[in-house]
Amino acid sequence: MTVDLDSAPSASPSSSRDWYFPSPPPIVYSSPNLPKYPRRFSQNPPLSRPPFRRHASSSAAAPPPTTFHNAGLRRRVGFTRRTDLPPTSDSVSAPKAETSPSVVGDKASATKKIKLNRFQIRIRWKMAITVAILITAFSSLLYQNFSLHDQVNELQEHIYELELILQVHNVSRTMNDGSDSVHSLPSKGLKRLALFVSVTLLSIPLLVFKYVDYVSRSRSRSSESSSEEVSLNKQLAYRVDAFLSVNPYAKSLGLLIATLLLICVGGLALFGVKDDSLAECLWLSWTYVADSGNHTNSEKIGERLVSVSISFGGMLVFAMMLGLVSDAISEKFDSLRKGRSEVVEQNHTLILGWSDKLGSLLNQLAIANESLGGGVVVVMAERDKEEMELDIAKMEFDFKGTSVICRSGSPLILVDLKKVSVSKARAIVILAEDGNADQSDARALRTVLSLTGVKEGLRGHIVVELSDLDNEVLVKLVGGDLVETVVAHDVIGRLMIQCARQPGLAQIWEDILGFENCEFYIKRWQQLDGLHFEDVLLSFPDAIPCGVKVASLGGKIILNPDDSYVLQEGDEVLVIAEDDDTYAPAALPMVKEASFIHISRPARKPQKILLCGWRRDIDDMIVVLDAFLAQGSELWMFNEVAEKEREKKLIDGGLDIERLENITLVNREGNAVIRRHLESLPLESFDSILILADESVEDSAIQADSRSLATLLLIRDIQAKRLPMVTQVQNGSFSLGSWIGEMQQASDKSVIISEILDPRTKNLLAMSKISDYVLSNELVSMALAMVAEDRQINDVLEELFAEEGNELQIRQADLYLSEGEELSFYEIIIRARQRREIVIGYRLADAERAIINPPSKSIRRRWSVKDVFVAIAEKE
Repeated sequence: MTVDLDSAPSASPSSSRDWYFPSPPPIVYSSPNLPKYPRRFSQNPPLSRPPFRRHASSSAAAPPPTTFHNAGLRRRVGFTRRTDLPPTSDSVSAPKAETSPSVVGDKASATKKIKLNRFQIRIRWKMAITVAILITAFSSLLYQNFSLHDQVNELQEHIYELELILQVHNVSRTMNDGSDSVHSLPSKGLKRLALFVSVTLLSIPLLVFKYVDYVSRSRSRSSESSSEEVSLNKQLAYRVDAFLSVNPYAKSLGLLIATLLLICVGGLALFGVKDDSLAECLWLSWTYVADSGNHTNSEKIGERLVSVSISFGGMLVFAMMLGLVSDAISEKFDSLRKGRSEVVEQNHTLILGWSDKLGSLLNQLAIANESLGGGVVVVMAERDKEEMELDIAKMEFDFKGTSVICRSGSPLILVDLKKVSVSKARAIVILAEDGNADQSDARALRTVLSLTGVKEGLRGHIVVELSDLDNEVLVKLVGGDLVETVVAHDVIGRLMIQCARQPGLAQIWEDILGFENCEFYIKRWQQLDGLHFEDVLLSFPDAIPCGVKVASLGGKIILNPDDSYVLQEGDEVLVIAEDDDTYAPAALPMVKEASFIHISRPARKPQKILLCGWRRDIDDMIVVLDAFLAQGSELWMFNEVAEKEREKKLIDGGLDIERLENITLVNREGNAVIRRHLESLPLESFDSILILADESVEDSAIQADSRSLATLLLIRDIQAKRLPMVTQVQNGSFSLGSWIGEMQQASDKSVIISEILDPRTKNLLAMSKISDYVLSNELVSMALAMVAEDRQINDVLEELFAEEGNELQIRQADLYLSEGEELSFYEIIIRARQRREIVIGYRLADAERAIINPPSKSIRRRWSVKDVFVAIAEKE
């Protein structure tokens, strides 16, 4: 159906609120189906809807209706034409006349019809407007849909063109660069090859192990019938073990190679299962090795298997790395604990070896270094470092700022010697080992040979402790001018003989040898050049000159020189002082000229001495006793060695019994720790008794000391029962009122000298006072320390211990003064020079110890003939 809307009804004049709706343009559908719109809506603009217009409220006549000519548009709506509607009052004006009733009725019906038509028109317009709005919205949506579709097509065409351009560019770059496309977009063949190579590399070790095992089994079966042959397994194990033992960095190198192989094999496997490049796969393999948690991002099954395998290998690698690091740290701490690290010191004292003399030696060195604020002492022995430090701590010495460093090593190995900076040490002390004397001296000789083989040379001198005097020549021959020797047995033996002749001398030697009191020092004083030695004696208020080191004689030290000797340029003065920085020359004091007192020295009388025990150097002791004792003296030898064998040993030692001039040997056989054997001896008749550390037990210091202690107690008990409480002392070289005479009376006439090897036993005996004098290895330690500090002192000690030359002597006061005479110590020195003696100290009659290098030498005091003086004098 086609509907034409030609016109619209006009608004009713009676209602000013009515709206006028112009008729919309008609839409004509040519077919019942949807119309085919053109592709682009932009060619036909959308329909425009005219606005609503409102009639003005006026009493004037309405304008004529507007006629719309839209004959071209058709709609399927049953609207009537506006021209068919009856005219309204707005368009026809009735003349003013009287209206008949019939006319009035017609008007009423006409009015109803008009209202009805107006209502229908309104309904129709509303429906038309609604339909127009819906059609417009649908058309707009349809237009937008087609527009978007066209834009998507255009974008796809543009993307396709860009892809073509990119492919053309890649192809051209591949043609220019060669094989870049293979690296960027790897082919499946390369990935399969990489995966195959990785699996093959993992299988090679298993195949090798299987082959080695098979070959080893076959060889072992064949060797059962033939000669024995080493299997391939053992050979490979030996080669690997040798490689790891010879090369110190073999473990670290093997771990590095294993890590690189794991990264490379893992990277190839990842390259076979992933789409990434080979470089990226190698980096991922390293991250899996370094951090096992990185494989959680893998998605495919192949990637997960490979990544888990690499992570597992990484955990093994890092476990081995932690083991190597832990072992390295443990070895470092173990080397520090065992004293294998190098000592970076210079001008230190180096002690090689370990013995019971070490404690006393360390104590003396610490006292010597106290004036310097402390020093450094390095101890190297074939013992564990912790054990050495623990034993040194148990000594409970005050080292007075001196550091003691322990190192474990052998003095026979040059590497160990370099470890303790042997070339920079100012002194090297070689201790004798406890045990066999010959073995100890042989080891000391080898140590001297090792020291002379140091390429860097030695800055300091070598002090060697020997056990046998016969080996001294050989050690000096090997060491040359670098070596100074101290023979422990010889020192102890000579000291025992001197103390047997002069009781009380042991305390003097302890004061002089140790650094706790006064000791020997040698120094050059230019201001003393041109002075006579008698003036030099009085030039030191805090020291006592004892000798001169003569430069013109090649540095020879002359003890107790003549008063007329004049000091020359380069000469040095030997003094006894408290320390090397506590004395200096001063102006000569005013000393009263001492009158000469001529007192004849009593002649030496024969003595009767008993030697209990046997020493390997007893022949040397006999020679020294023959030189010191007066003619007619007797030497009783009591030990377990048979008389025939005893004489043979003495002859083998170089002793000619027939050439002994002053003593007569009396041999007695017996055990010194058995009472009935000792009771067979006339113990009450001996002037001195020397208890020696027997050769049979000298390897053990404790056993030797126990034997000496038992012998001492038995002799004291036998003497106490045989002798009366008060004995008449024979006239000797000492007066009855002197302290030496009182000591002889307290000991029942016999002075017992005990040789003790362990210093701890010596302290016990000294406290119990059951022995008059105890000589131990502590004196040897003091001598070693003194020679280590100044090697020139060794020449002084050798002369004081020798049979000829000067020695320390104890003199009665009546040799220098009269009873009650008032003199200064300088005046006593001058009087002693009349006898060619140098007085270095004194001991008062009521004092317990002697005073060496007394202070205030110019102060006068009253002396007694019961006092004694200590002097350096020529041997009688």
